[in-house]
Amino acid sequence: MSATFRALGVRNYRIYASGAFVSNIGTWMGAVAQNWLVLTELTDYSSQALGLVVGLQFLPFLVLAPFTGMIADRFPKRRILLATQTTMALIHTTTAVLVLTGSMRLWMIFVLAAMLGSTMAVDNPARQTIVSEMVPRDTIANAVALNSASFNAGRLIGPGVSGLVIAAWGTGVAFALNALSFLAVITCLLLLRPGEMVSTPLTRGKGAIRAGLGYVKRRRDIQLVMFLVFIFGTFGMNFQITIALMATTVFGKGPTEFGLLGSIVAVGSLTGALMSARRGTARLRTLLLALTGFTVAATFAALAPSYESFGVLLIALGFTALTALTTANAMVQTRVDPLVRGRVMALYMAIFMGGTPVGAPLIGWIGDTFGARWTIGIAPVTLAFSLLAVAIYLAKSENVRVSFETQRRPRLLITSEPKPQVTEPVPQDVQ
Repeated sequence: MSATFRALGVRNYRIYASGAFVSNIGTWMGAVAQNWLVLTELTDYSSQALGLVVGLQFLPFLVLAPFTGMIADRFPKRRILLATQTTMALIHTTTAVLVLTGSMRLWMIFVLAAMLGSTMAVDNPARQTIVSEMVPRDTIANAVALNSASFNAGRLIGPGVSGLVIAAWGTGVAFALNALSFLAVITCLLLLRPGEMVSTPLTRGKGAIRAGLGYVKRRRDIQLVMFLVFIFGTFGMNFQITIALMATTVFGKGPTEFGLLGSIVAVGSLTGALMSARRGTARLRTLLLALTGFTVAATFAALAPSYESFGVLLIALGFTALTALTTANAMVQTRVDPLVRGRVMALYMAIFMGGTPVGAPLIGWIGDTFGARWTIGIAPVTLAFSLLAVAIYLAKSENVRVSFETQRRPRLLITSEPKPQVTEPVPQDVQ
C-alpha cells in the first residue's frame, strides 16, 4: 500500500475511517446550514449573532478541558465515542425538527450550540486519541493526517451538497441529513474489534487532572506548539464566519455559491492533509513554514477583488492551514506519554478551539464595525507578530539558527545546538 495511505492497512482503522468520512460530510452540511439559518432566516445578516453561535459551540472546549481529558484517559474510548456520537445525532435531529416545523428561534440555536459544544468537548479527546490504539506507533502520524484528509474530503463534498439542498428544500432537510450521517460512524464503532486494539492503561485515582497539567508544564516544546495553535485557532481558523460574510455581504452570493466556497477551501485542505500523510514525521520547521504561508495567503484573500479570485486564494488558505494543524496535532500525539495523552490532547483542543469563544464574537464585531474583509485581515497581523515572537524565543532560549541551503535543491534548515551551561535538557524536537 502507498505510504500515504499505510494506516488504512489496519482493519480497525479502515472501518473507523470509512464511517468518519460519511459523518464528516454530514457535519459540513450541518455547518453550512447553521450559518445560513442564522444569517438569513433568524437575523438580517448579523455577523455578531453568528459569532456568538460559534463561540457558544466552542466555549465548552475551554471550560471542560481538564475533565474531558481525564474522561478520555479513564474510560474506554470506544464507549465514550458511542455515547457522544449518539448524543450529537439526537441534538441535530432536534434542530432539524425545529427548523422543519417552523419553531426555531435564535435563542434556541444558542442553546443547541452550547449543548452540541459540550458533547463535542467530551468526544474530541477520545476521537483524537483512539487512533493511537488502532495503529502501530510509527503509523500514528500517518493516521492523524488521514483523519484530517477525511475531514476535509467531507468538507469538499458537504458544503456544496448543503448549498444545493438548502436551495432546493431548505435548511431543515440539510440538518436532517446531517443527523442521519451519524449512523455511519456509530455502526463502524460497533464493528471494531477491541481485541485488535493497543490497550492503553486507564488512569485511576485522584490527582489525574493536576498530573496532566504538570506534564505539559514541564514540556516547553509542547507549550510552544500550543501557543502557536492558540493564536492560529483564535484569529486564523474562522472560516465558518469569514467565508459566510465574504460570500453574502461582499460578493452578494446565494446559498449555492456560499456552499461552493466551503468545498473550494477543502481542495487545499485535503491536499495539505494528504501531503502531511505522505511526509510521515511531524517537524516544527513544517509548522512554522505552513503558518508563514497562511499569513501571506490570508493577506491576499482579505484584499481579493472578486468572488473568483477569493475562491482561488481559499485553496492556498486551506492547504497551509491543514498542513499547520495536522503537523501540530501529530507533534503532540507522537511526543507525549500514552498515559497522559488524553489529558494533553484535551488541553491541546481546549487551547485550539477554546480560543474560538473569544475569537468568534471578536471576529463578528470586527465584521460589523470594519467590514467583512477585516475578519480575514486580522489573522495575518496577529500571526506575523506571533511568529516573530517565536523566532526570537527559539534564537535566544533554544539556540536555534535558520539557514537557507542551495546545494542540490533549495531548502530551509532549522538547527539547534545545545547551549553551554544549561542544567535543564533542551527539547530535541525543534527540527
